[in-house]
Amino acid sequence: MEVSTAMWTAAIVGAVVVYWFVWVMGAAEVKGKRAVNLKMGSITRDKVQDKYKQYWSFFRRPKEDIAAAADDDNVPAFVDTFYNLVTDIYEWGWGQSFHFSPSIPGRSHRDATRLHEERAADLIAARPGLRVVDVGCGVGGPMRAIAAHSGAHVVGITINEYQVARARTHNRKAGLDDRCEVICGNFLEMPFADASFEGAYSIEATCHAPRLEDVYREVFRVLKPGALYVSYEWVTTALYRADDPAHVQTIRGIEAGDALPGLRAQHEIAEVARQVGFEVVEERDLALPPAGPWWTRLKMGRIAYWRNHLLVSALTALRVAPKGVVEVHEMLYETARHLSDGGESGIFTPMHMILCRKPLAAPPPSS
Repeated sequence: MEVSTAMWTAAIVGAVVVYWFVWVMGAAEVKGKRAVNLKMGSITRDKVQDKYKQYWSFFRRPKEDIAAAADDDNVPAFVDTFYNLVTDIYEWGWGQSFHFSPSIPGRSHRDATRLHEERAADLIAARPGLRVVDVGCGVGGPMRAIAAHSGAHVVGITINEYQVARARTHNRKAGLDDRCEVICGNFLEMPFADASFEGAYSIEATCHAPRLEDVYREVFRVLKPGALYVSYEWVTTALYRADDPAHVQTIRGIEAGDALPGLRAQHEIAEVARQVGFEVVEERDLALPPAGPWWTRLKMGRIAYWRNHLLVSALTALRVAPKGVVEVHEMLYETARHLSDGGESGIFTPMHMILCRKPLAAPPPSS
Protein backbone atom coordinates (compact mmCIF):
# COMPACT_ATOMS: atom_id res chain seq x y z
CA MET A 1 0.00 0.00 0.00
CA GLU A 2 2.82 2.40 0.88
CA VAL A 3 4.58 1.62 -2.40
CA SER A 4 1.37 2.21 -4.33
CA THR A 5 0.77 5.50 -2.52
CA ALA A 6 4.31 6.61 -3.22
CA MET A 7 3.91 5.77 -6.91
CA TRP A 8 0.65 7.71 -7.15
CA THR A 9 2.21 10.63 -5.30
CA ALA A 10 5.18 10.62 -7.69
CA ALA A 11 2.84 10.47 -10.67
CA ILE A 12 0.80 13.43 -9.42
CA VAL A 13 3.94 15.45 -8.67
CA GLY A 14 5.28 14.58 -12.11
CA ALA A 15 2.04 15.70 -13.75
CA VAL A 16 2.12 18.98 -11.84
CA VAL A 17 5.74 19.56 -12.86
CA VAL A 18 4.95 18.87 -16.53
CA TYR A 19 1.92 21.16 -16.35
CA TRP A 20 3.97 23.93 -14.77
CA PHE A 21 6.89 23.69 -17.20
CA VAL A 22 4.85 23.33 -20.38
CA TRP A 23 1.61 25.23 -19.78
CA VAL A 24 2.64 27.87 -17.24
CA MET A 25 6.36 28.45 -17.76
CA GLY A 26 5.97 27.35 -21.37
CA ALA A 27 3.70 30.24 -22.35
CA ALA A 28 5.14 33.34 -23.93
CA GLU A 29 5.09 36.61 -22.00
CA VAL A 30 2.07 37.78 -23.96
CA LYS A 31 0.63 34.31 -24.53
CA GLY A 32 2.00 34.22 -28.06
CA LYS A 33 3.49 30.74 -28.06
CA ARG A 34 3.87 27.72 -25.82
CA ALA A 35 6.85 25.40 -25.66
CA VAL A 36 4.77 22.50 -27.00
CA ASN A 37 4.09 24.50 -30.17
CA LEU A 38 7.68 25.17 -31.26
CA LYS A 39 7.64 24.56 -35.02
CA MET A 40 10.69 26.41 -36.35
CA GLY A 41 8.71 28.53 -38.76
CA SER A 42 7.99 27.23 -42.23
CA ILE A 43 10.88 24.76 -42.20
CA THR A 44 9.68 21.16 -42.33
CA ARG A 45 10.49 19.10 -39.25
CA ASP A 46 13.04 16.91 -41.02
CA LYS A 47 15.00 19.94 -42.29
CA VAL A 48 15.37 22.00 -39.10
CA GLN A 49 18.72 20.56 -38.06
CA ASP A 50 20.17 20.88 -41.56
CA LYS A 51 18.97 24.49 -41.89
CA TYR A 52 20.53 25.34 -38.52
CA LYS A 53 23.88 23.86 -39.61
CA GLN A 54 23.76 25.78 -42.90
CA TYR A 55 22.96 29.02 -41.07
CA TRP A 56 25.67 28.55 -38.47
CA SER A 57 28.34 27.65 -41.01
CA PHE A 58 27.50 30.82 -43.00
CA PHE A 59 27.57 33.32 -40.15
CA ARG A 60 30.61 31.83 -38.45
CA ARG A 61 32.71 32.65 -41.51
CA PRO A 62 35.07 35.63 -41.43
CA LYS A 63 33.29 38.98 -41.69
CA GLU A 64 35.02 39.66 -45.00
CA ASP A 65 33.43 36.55 -46.56
CA ILE A 66 29.98 37.51 -45.27
CA ALA A 67 30.42 41.03 -46.62
CA ALA A 68 31.34 39.60 -50.01
CA ALA A 69 28.09 37.64 -50.00
CA ALA A 70 26.15 40.91 -49.72
CA ASP A 71 26.31 41.22 -53.50
CA ASP A 72 23.96 38.25 -53.96
CA ASP A 73 20.89 36.90 -52.17
CA ASN A 74 22.79 34.92 -49.52
CA VAL A 75 22.34 37.36 -46.64
CA PRO A 76 18.55 37.94 -47.04
CA ALA A 77 18.05 34.19 -47.51
CA PHE A 78 19.93 33.36 -44.32
CA VAL A 79 18.11 36.12 -42.41
CA ASP A 80 14.88 34.44 -43.51
CA THR A 81 16.24 31.08 -42.30
CA PHE A 82 17.27 32.65 -39.00
CA TYR A 83 13.74 33.91 -38.32
CA ASN A 84 12.26 30.57 -39.26
CA LEU A 85 14.53 29.01 -36.64
CA VAL A 86 14.05 31.53 -33.83
CA THR A 87 10.58 33.11 -34.15
CA ASP A 88 8.74 30.49 -32.07
CA ILE A 89 11.46 30.48 -29.41
CA TYR A 90 11.41 34.28 -29.24
CA GLU A 91 7.64 34.30 -28.81
CA TRP A 92 7.81 31.56 -26.19
CA GLY A 93 10.52 33.12 -24.07
CA TRP A 94 10.38 36.82 -24.90
CA GLY A 95 6.99 37.87 -26.22
CA GLN A 96 5.73 39.42 -29.44
CA SER A 97 8.18 42.35 -29.59
CA PHE A 98 11.58 41.15 -30.74
CA HIS A 99 13.66 44.00 -29.37
CA PHE A 100 15.19 45.45 -26.21
CA SER A 101 14.14 48.43 -24.11
CA PRO A 102 15.63 50.33 -21.18
CA SER A 103 14.56 48.90 -17.85
CA ILE A 104 12.30 51.17 -15.78
CA PRO A 105 12.26 50.90 -11.95
CA GLY A 106 8.90 49.68 -10.71
CA ARG A 107 7.66 48.80 -14.20
CA SER A 108 7.47 45.39 -15.85
CA HIS A 109 9.48 44.43 -18.92
CA ARG A 110 6.23 44.43 -20.84
CA ASP A 111 5.48 48.02 -19.82
CA ALA A 112 9.03 49.12 -20.64
CA THR A 113 8.75 47.51 -24.07
CA ARG A 114 5.44 49.25 -24.80
CA LEU A 115 6.77 52.66 -23.74
CA HIS A 116 9.85 52.19 -25.92
CA GLU A 117 7.59 51.48 -28.89
CA GLU A 118 5.24 54.37 -28.15
CA ARG A 119 8.24 56.70 -28.08
CA ALA A 120 8.89 55.78 -31.72
CA ALA A 121 5.29 56.64 -32.60
CA ASP A 122 5.55 60.00 -30.84
CA LEU A 123 8.86 60.84 -32.51
CA ILE A 124 7.36 60.52 -35.99
CA ALA A 125 4.12 62.24 -34.90
CA ALA A 126 1.98 59.24 -35.84
CA ARG A 127 -1.75 59.97 -35.50
CA PRO A 128 -5.15 58.97 -36.90
CA GLY A 129 -5.42 59.36 -40.65
CA LEU A 130 -1.71 58.80 -41.32
CA ARG A 131 -0.24 55.76 -43.05
CA VAL A 132 3.01 54.54 -41.47
CA VAL A 133 5.38 51.76 -42.51
CA ASP A 134 7.07 49.40 -40.04
CA VAL A 135 10.34 48.42 -41.68
CA GLY A 136 11.10 44.90 -40.46
CA CYS A 137 7.98 44.24 -38.40
CA GLY A 138 8.57 40.70 -37.10
CA VAL A 139 5.37 39.25 -35.66
CA GLY A 140 4.01 42.76 -35.16
CA GLY A 141 4.37 43.52 -31.45
CA PRO A 142 5.54 47.12 -32.04
CA MET A 143 3.02 47.57 -34.84
CA ARG A 144 0.08 46.79 -32.59
CA ALA A 145 1.40 48.97 -29.76
CA ILE A 146 1.95 51.90 -32.14
CA ALA A 147 -1.41 51.51 -33.90
CA ALA A 148 -3.23 51.35 -30.55
CA HIS A 149 -1.29 54.31 -29.13
CA SER A 150 -1.40 56.63 -32.14
CA GLY A 151 -4.47 55.58 -34.11
CA ALA A 152 -2.39 55.53 -37.31
CA HIS A 153 -2.71 52.83 -39.97
CA VAL A 154 0.48 50.75 -39.86
CA VAL A 155 1.77 48.62 -42.72
CA GLY A 156 4.48 46.18 -41.70
CA ILE A 157 6.95 44.39 -43.95
CA THR A 158 8.98 41.29 -43.03
CA ILE A 159 11.02 38.95 -45.18
CA ASN A 160 9.68 35.89 -43.38
CA GLU A 161 6.37 34.35 -44.48
CA TYR A 162 5.88 32.55 -41.16
CA GLN A 163 6.10 35.87 -39.32
CA VAL A 164 3.50 37.34 -41.68
CA ALA A 165 1.05 34.58 -40.68
CA ARG A 166 1.85 35.00 -36.98
CA ALA A 167 1.45 38.80 -37.16
CA ARG A 168 -1.90 38.56 -38.92
CA THR A 169 -3.14 36.10 -36.31
CA HIS A 170 -2.06 38.41 -33.47
CA ASN A 171 -3.61 41.41 -35.22
CA ARG A 172 -6.98 39.66 -35.40
CA LYS A 173 -6.81 38.55 -31.78
CA ALA A 174 -5.99 42.10 -30.70
CA GLY A 175 -8.86 43.50 -32.75
CA LEU A 176 -6.41 45.66 -34.71
CA ASP A 177 -6.49 44.02 -38.13
CA ASP A 178 -8.33 47.06 -39.51
CA ARG A 179 -5.36 49.28 -38.56
CA CYS A 180 -2.48 46.81 -38.98
CA GLU A 181 -1.50 45.35 -42.35
CA VAL A 182 1.36 42.92 -42.93
CA ILE A 183 3.07 41.92 -46.15
CA CYS A 184 5.98 39.62 -46.98
CA GLY A 185 8.85 41.36 -48.70
CA ASN A 186 12.47 42.46 -48.59
CA PHE A 187 12.93 45.92 -47.09
CA LEU A 188 15.79 46.45 -49.54
CA GLU A 189 13.21 46.38 -52.35
CA MET A 190 9.88 47.36 -50.83
CA PRO A 191 6.77 46.78 -52.97
CA PHE A 192 5.36 50.25 -52.27
CA ALA A 193 4.88 53.23 -54.54
CA ASP A 194 7.04 56.32 -54.20
CA ALA A 195 5.88 58.83 -51.57
CA SER A 196 3.13 56.54 -50.24
CA PHE A 197 3.65 56.89 -46.46
CA GLU A 198 3.41 59.78 -43.98
CA GLY A 199 5.82 58.19 -41.53
CA ALA A 200 8.19 55.26 -41.02
CA TYR A 201 10.03 53.50 -38.23
CA SER A 202 12.33 50.53 -37.76
CA ILE A 203 13.03 49.00 -34.37
CA GLU A 204 16.27 46.99 -34.27
CA ALA A 205 15.64 45.63 -37.77
CA THR A 206 17.91 47.40 -40.27
CA CYS A 207 20.96 45.77 -38.63
CA HIS A 208 20.22 42.81 -40.95
CA ALA A 209 20.86 44.92 -44.07
CA PRO A 210 24.25 44.22 -45.67
CA ARG A 211 24.46 47.94 -46.53
CA LEU A 212 22.53 50.42 -44.42
CA GLU A 213 22.32 52.94 -47.26
CA ASP A 214 20.24 50.48 -49.30
CA VAL A 215 17.44 50.24 -46.75
CA TYR A 216 17.59 53.94 -45.85
CA ARG A 217 17.32 54.79 -49.54
CA GLU A 218 14.19 52.64 -49.82
CA VAL A 219 12.62 54.27 -46.77
CA PHE A 220 13.42 57.69 -48.24
CA ARG A 221 11.76 56.68 -51.52
CA VAL A 222 8.45 55.53 -50.00
CA LEU A 223 8.07 58.53 -47.67
CA LYS A 224 6.19 61.67 -48.63
CA PRO A 225 8.15 64.94 -48.54
CA GLY A 226 8.28 66.29 -44.99
CA ALA A 227 7.62 62.88 -43.42
CA LEU A 228 9.66 61.61 -40.45
CA TYR A 229 11.54 58.34 -40.04
CA VAL A 230 12.96 56.99 -36.78
CA SER A 231 15.22 53.98 -36.41
CA TYR A 232 16.62 52.20 -33.36
CA GLU A 233 19.98 50.85 -34.56
CA TRP A 234 22.32 48.13 -33.31
CA VAL A 235 25.82 49.65 -33.29
CA THR A 236 29.22 49.47 -31.69
CA THR A 237 29.98 52.50 -29.54
CA ALA A 238 33.08 54.68 -29.24
CA LEU A 239 34.27 52.36 -26.44
CA TYR A 240 34.75 49.44 -28.85
CA ARG A 241 38.38 48.60 -29.63
CA ALA A 242 39.07 46.44 -32.67
CA ASP A 243 42.48 45.53 -31.19
CA ASP A 244 40.93 44.12 -28.01
CA PRO A 245 40.34 40.34 -28.44
CA ALA A 246 37.57 40.32 -25.81
CA HIS A 247 35.74 43.14 -27.61
CA VAL A 248 36.07 41.38 -30.95
CA GLN A 249 34.81 38.08 -29.52
CA THR A 250 31.76 39.80 -28.03
CA ILE A 251 30.82 41.63 -31.23
CA ARG A 252 31.42 38.59 -33.43
CA GLY A 253 29.27 36.53 -31.08
CA ILE A 254 26.42 39.05 -31.41
CA GLU A 255 26.74 39.10 -35.20
CA ALA A 256 26.89 35.33 -35.68
CA GLY A 257 24.02 34.62 -33.28
CA ASP A 258 21.70 37.30 -34.68
CA ALA A 259 22.15 36.95 -38.46
CA LEU A 260 24.07 40.21 -38.82
CA PRO A 261 26.39 40.72 -41.80
CA GLY A 262 28.37 43.20 -39.69
CA LEU A 263 27.62 45.73 -36.98
CA ARG A 264 28.13 49.37 -37.90
CA ALA A 265 29.87 51.98 -35.78
CA GLN A 266 27.72 54.53 -33.98
CA HIS A 267 29.29 57.50 -35.77
CA GLU A 268 28.44 56.10 -39.22
CA ILE A 269 24.65 56.19 -38.95
CA ALA A 270 23.94 59.89 -39.45
CA GLU A 271 26.40 60.03 -42.33
CA VAL A 272 24.50 57.26 -44.14
CA ALA A 273 21.16 58.99 -43.53
CA ARG A 274 22.43 62.25 -45.00
CA GLN A 275 24.02 60.41 -47.89
CA VAL A 276 20.63 59.15 -49.12
CA GLY A 277 19.00 62.58 -48.73
CA PHE A 278 17.57 62.69 -45.19
CA GLU A 279 17.84 65.64 -42.84
CA VAL A 280 18.96 64.39 -39.41
CA VAL A 281 16.65 65.90 -36.79
CA GLU A 282 17.98 64.13 -33.70
CA GLU A 283 20.41 61.40 -32.80
CA ARG A 284 21.18 59.84 -29.42
CA ASP A 285 21.77 56.55 -27.63
CA LEU A 286 18.59 55.68 -25.72
CA ALA A 287 20.58 53.21 -23.61
CA LEU A 288 22.63 55.89 -21.85
CA PRO A 289 21.74 57.04 -18.30
CA PRO A 290 19.29 57.87 -16.91
CA ALA A 291 17.93 54.88 -18.87
CA GLY A 292 18.12 51.63 -16.92
CA PRO A 293 20.19 48.74 -18.30
CA TRP A 294 18.48 47.03 -21.24
CA TRP A 295 20.35 43.74 -20.75
CA THR A 296 18.78 42.80 -17.42
CA ARG A 297 16.26 40.50 -19.13
CA LEU A 298 19.16 38.54 -20.61
CA LYS A 299 20.78 37.80 -17.26
CA MET A 300 19.26 34.36 -17.12
CA GLY A 301 20.43 32.36 -14.11
CA ARG A 302 21.91 28.92 -14.56
CA ILE A 303 18.82 27.32 -13.00
CA ALA A 304 16.52 29.05 -15.50
CA TYR A 305 18.84 28.05 -18.34
CA TRP A 306 18.89 24.38 -17.37
CA ARG A 307 15.13 24.44 -16.85
CA ASN A 308 14.61 25.63 -20.40
CA HIS A 309 17.31 23.32 -21.75
CA LEU A 310 15.72 20.29 -20.11
CA LEU A 311 12.31 21.30 -21.42
CA VAL A 312 13.34 21.66 -25.06
CA SER A 313 15.45 18.50 -24.78
CA ALA A 314 12.48 16.54 -23.43
CA LEU A 315 10.15 17.90 -26.10
CA THR A 316 12.68 16.93 -28.77
CA ALA A 317 13.10 13.43 -27.32
CA LEU A 318 9.32 13.01 -27.27
CA ARG A 319 9.21 14.28 -30.90
CA VAL A 320 6.92 17.11 -29.88
CA ALA A 321 9.59 19.56 -31.07
CA PRO A 322 11.73 18.85 -34.17
CA LYS A 323 15.39 17.91 -34.05
CA GLY A 324 17.53 21.02 -34.03
CA VAL A 325 15.53 22.98 -31.46
CA VAL A 326 18.08 22.21 -28.73
CA GLU A 327 20.92 23.53 -30.91
CA VAL A 328 18.99 26.72 -31.71
CA HIS A 329 18.24 27.23 -28.01
CA GLU A 330 21.95 26.79 -27.22
CA MET A 331 22.88 29.33 -29.90
CA LEU A 332 20.45 31.91 -28.51
CA TYR A 333 21.71 31.35 -24.97
CA GLU A 334 25.31 31.97 -26.07
CA THR A 335 24.23 35.02 -28.04
CA ALA A 336 22.44 36.38 -24.97
CA ARG A 337 25.72 36.10 -23.07
CA HIS A 338 27.53 38.11 -25.74
CA LEU A 339 24.78 40.73 -25.80
CA SER A 340 24.97 41.08 -22.01
CA ASP A 341 28.75 41.44 -22.19
CA GLY A 342 28.36 44.09 -24.88
CA GLY A 343 25.86 46.03 -22.81
CA GLU A 344 27.74 45.82 -19.53
CA SER A 345 31.06 46.82 -21.11
CA GLY A 346 29.39 49.66 -23.02
CA ILE A 347 30.85 48.64 -26.39
CA PHE A 348 27.44 47.84 -27.91
CA THR A 349 23.98 49.39 -27.90
CA PRO A 350 20.81 48.11 -29.58
CA MET A 351 19.02 51.45 -29.35
CA HIS A 352 20.99 54.15 -31.06
CA MET A 353 18.09 56.37 -32.11
CA ILE A 354 18.20 58.46 -35.26
CA LEU A 355 15.27 60.68 -36.28
CA CYS A 356 15.25 61.83 -39.89
CA ARG A 357 13.05 63.95 -42.13
CA LYS A 358 12.59 63.74 -45.88
CA PRO A 359 13.01 67.31 -47.14
CA LEU A 360 9.94 69.10 -48.49
CA ALA A 361 11.83 69.78 -51.70
CA ALA A 362 14.83 68.14 -53.27
CA PRO A 363 18.05 70.09 -52.68
CA PRO A 364 19.38 72.00 -55.69
CA PRO A 365 22.09 70.27 -57.71
CA SER A 366 25.57 70.96 -56.44
CA SER A 367 27.61 73.26 -58.65
